Amino acid sequence: MFSQLVFDNAYTRLPDTFYVRQMPVPRAGTRILDVSPACAELLGLSGLKTDDPELLGVMSGQSLPAGADPLAQKYTGHQFGSYNPALGDGRGLLLGEVVTPSGSMDLHLKGAGQTPFSRFGDGNAVLRSSLREYLASEAMAGLGIPTTRALAVAVNDEHVRRERVEPGATLLRVAESHVRFGHFEWLGFSGRTEELQALIDHVIARHRPHLAGVEAPGAALFDDIVQRTAQLVADWQAYGFVHAVMNTDNMSALGLTLDYGPYTFLDAYIPDRVPNLTDSSGRYAFNQQPGVALWNLVRLAQSLVSCAPQEQLEASLQRYEAVLQARFAERMRARFGLTGIDAGDSQLCQDWLTLLADHQADYHLSFRALCDYDGSSESRQAVAQVVAAPESVVSDWLDAYDHRLSLETRTQEERHTAMRSCNPCNVLRLHHIQAVIDAATDGDTRLLSEYRACLQAPFTPMSGGLRDWQAPPAPGSVSVAMSCSS
Repeated sequence: MFSQLVFDNAYTRLPDTFYVRQMPVPRAGTRILDVSPACAELLGLSGLKTDDPELLGVMSGQSLPAGADPLAQKYTGHQFGSYNPALGDGRGLLLGEVVTPSGSMDLHLKGAGQTPFSRFGDGNAVLRSSLREYLASEAMAGLGIPTTRALAVAVNDEHVRRERVEPGATLLRVAESHVRFGHFEWLGFSGRTEELQALIDHVIARHRPHLAGVEAPGAALFDDIVQRTAQLVADWQAYGFVHAVMNTDNMSALGLTLDYGPYTFLDAYIPDRVPNLTDSSGRYAFNQQPGVALWNLVRLAQSLVSCAPQEQLEASLQRYEAVLQARFAERMRARFGLTGIDAGDSQLCQDWLTLLADHQADYHLSFRALCDYDGSSESRQAVAQVVAAPESVVSDWLDAYDHRLSLETRTQEERHTAMRSCNPCNVLRLHHIQAVIDAATDGDTRLLSEYRACLQAPFTPMSGGLRDWQAPPAPGSVSVAMSCSS
């Protein structure tokens, strides 16, 4: 089936200092665990199965589709606030760029082996982190949040040491582009102005053609990145996603969620949640993400000053907060079932989030409970029960919510239907991910395919045994923190 793919590898037409051509390392005993039908459809590979021999060849590093031209990209970046010039693709290879009806899509193989940019890394991926990325990218796509995708995940016979010895794996990632903030930083901070302009021109021609021919293309591209980054982070905040490693080399120039490490979705609403064991200062806590994204954008602007007017870069940075707030307000109004705009909406939202934080209520179940709220005493009790707060405390907020709903023109049934279409019941939760990892490690892939299917339909209530995937963690469960190897 892969033989039908058509490649147009524009990245290879950039200066050869941008990358190192390299073949994947063959992986013995590779077994494909799951294929995402939704991602396969993006590539025109509908019907792709785990037993496809061409897919197996790619994921095992044994063969490549015709037209592929694998390479490791060079970039740099700020990691936990400090600039690191020695970065690049250390365990993944860009296999090539596939032509699709909706535009070009990168095929990127993670776990492809050591590259010149591996530093002290072994070039391997482990099953645990590969499954986490596979599920997260498809879950984010289901929620409508911009993200890289994952076509398939496979295990192999490698024994890889992280905190412990783990099964080796490969992940076939799909994305419009893998260009990061760090690509621009590498060129800008090292004074490679001509190459920096070449990268700007490449991104515009390949991904933002509407910006071609503008007076200051570097500034125009930066403004696009600012707006898309602001909207992306607003989406994260609205749906309780904690990226956990927002280094600039993990920030996409196209505004995609990129590089899933020790991420989490909030269960209990804890605004300063830090799921990364490495982040002792809380730099990348959930409530710090909007500020960190702006900090990263400032670093990106600094790298572009040789190719863009500084005053235009600064003007774009000034627009960041307004774009983020507008997108967040839009997302939250939808989650509350509101169509109009009222001056008190921001306070209503903040009071709700404060209520959830005070009682460490389950973020997702609390919003889902509002989908059934009709103002009756029974529904008030139901909301209070989910929030785990005294009914008298919740009633104050519900009184304000009732008043706000009285300003709406939709019927109650229309509101409920709309809210159920944007408040997920199938949520990516760490205890479910761990169950999938444990089963897959034992050779059972049934849970993996079940959970992936649920996450790709986040707003559709499941029936029968699939309802178990909607369950929150057990009461009293301790929030898990993970290392960057996760």
